[in-house]
Amino acid sequence: MGLDAQRLEMIRANAAFAIGELADLSGMDFGLDAASVAWTEGFIERQRGALDVDGASGIVNVLGSYLGEAVIAAVPGAHWDTDADGAIGIAFAGGDMAFPFAKVGKQLDDGLEGGDRSSASTTYA
Repeated sequence: MGLDAQRLEMIRANAAFAIGELADLSGMDFGLDAASVAWTEGFIERQRGALDVDGASGIVNVLGSYLGEAVIAAVPGAHWDTDADGAIGIAFAGGDMAFPFAKVGKQLDDGLEGGDRSSASTTYA
């Protein structure tokens, strides 16, 4: 398992893009910290229903990359990896995984009231 260098580079580029764009939108010193993750959760909630299918996949990729990098920054030893089915996620030292792309997609579909909070915000809880 694991990610190839090109895919990892794309994820990191997406995360950097998200930080730049969300810094402008949020008006805050945006980064991989808890306050920025919380703002992102609200941003995702505000985007619900406003995106078409193509726009949703783009935002899932960009914000999932950002949230995954936030988890990695917050949790020592966390890193990008794939599970046995090839799904990309964040692997933790104990063998568990979080799937930020799936979490963003689920929040866009179901919202916070659907009971699913973003993987990065639960890391900071």
